[in-house]
Amino acid sequence: MERRKTRSISVGNVGIGGDNPVRVQSMCNTDTRDKHATVAQVRQLAEAGCEIVRLAVPDMKAAKALESIRSLSPVPLIADIHFDYRLALAALDSGMDGLRINPGNIGGENKVDAVVRAASECGAPIRIGVNGGSLSKTLLAKYGGPTPEAMVESAMEHVALLEARDFFQTKISLKSSSVLTTVRAYELLAQKVDYPLHIGITEAGTLVRGAVKSSVGLGILLWQGLGDTLRVSLTHDPVAEPGVAWEILRSLGLRQRGPEIVSCPTCGRTEINLIDLASRVEDALRGVDEVFTVAVMGCVVNGPGEAREADIGIAGGRGLGMIFRKGEVIRKVKGDENLLPEFMKEIQEFLQERRNTG
Repeated sequence: MERRKTRSISVGNVGIGGDNPVRVQSMCNTDTRDKHATVAQVRQLAEAGCEIVRLAVPDMKAAKALESIRSLSPVPLIADIHFDYRLALAALDSGMDGLRINPGNIGGENKVDAVVRAASECGAPIRIGVNGGSLSKTLLAKYGGPTPEAMVESAMEHVALLEARDFFQTKISLKSSSVLTTVRAYELLAQKVDYPLHIGITEAGTLVRGAVKSSVGLGILLWQGLGDTLRVSLTHDPVAEPGVAWEILRSLGLRQRGPEIVSCPTCGRTEINLIDLASRVEDALRGVDEVFTVAVMGCVVNGPGEAREADIGIAGGRGLGMIFRKGEVIRKVKGDENLLPEFMKEIQEFLQERRNTG
C-alpha cells in the first residue's frame, strides 16, 4: 500500500501526516471536572499505547481543570469543544495541544476569528470533526440523509472558514456508524484536500462488535493509504481501544508494538485449558513494549511445527507442555499448574537475552 501524501502538522510533540507514522488516539470517558480520575485514565491510555488523548470540555468548570490535567499528562491532549467558543479559548489558555471543534457551530464570525487567532498564536491544530448523526438540516434535506456527499460538504464548509483566516494546521474526520458510508466519505474527501485525516467508525458498538466494525472500516481505509491518526470507538473501557488499534496497524504491516500472540482456536484434541492459558499469557505481557512473537498452542504433536516462526512458544498436552523457540523444543514442563509460571520464566529469560544483545 502507498500512504496518501498530506501536509504535516503537530499535536504537541507528536507529528501527524507527512512522513509520520499513523498515530493511535483515544478519548477519556471520565468527567473532566474530576481531574484526578481524568489524569489516571490518561496515564492508563498512554500505557496502553495511546499517543494522543482527547478530553470532553462541556463547561467552564471542566475547562478550568485542564491546566492541571495537562501538566500531569504524559501525552498531548486535545480539547473536544461544541457550541461555546469561550471553552475553546479557555482550553488553549490552559495549554491544551489541540482543539476538536467545528468552526461553523461555535458562534458568529467574530467568535470564529477569536478561536482561530488564539490557536494560531499557540501553535495548536484544529480537528474538524464531522459526524453523520449531527449534520445540518440543510444538508440532510439537500442530500436526503447523512450521505457521504453530505458529510464531505459539511467538512468543506468548515475548512473554508479556517482557510479564509489563513489557518491550515487542520486535521479532518468524517465518522458514521456505517462502515460503507464512512469509507466512501473519506475517499471523496481525499480527492479534495491534502489535510491529514483522522479515521474511525463512530458508535461502532460493544467490545466485539465495535472491534470488528472498526477493523473492517479502518482496514479498508488504511489499505488505500488513507488515515494519519485513528481511534477505535468502543462502548467499553476506553483503555481497550489502543490495543485494538495497534492490532489493526500490525495486521497491515504499518506499525508494531508489543508481542504478537499466536494461539490455536482449540479442537477436540485439546487436553489443556488453552483458552485460560492464552488469556493469562496475554495479560502477563500487556505491559511489554518489545516486538516479538509468542505462540500458545494446544497440541504437543503439531503445536511447535504450526508455530515454528514464533520467537518463543508453548504447546500443551495431557499433563505436559513443550516450550520451544523457532519451532525447536528447548525443554518440557510436567503438570498443568506449571505451564504458565515456567513459560513466563522462559519469556523473561528470552527478553533479557534480547535486551543484552540489542
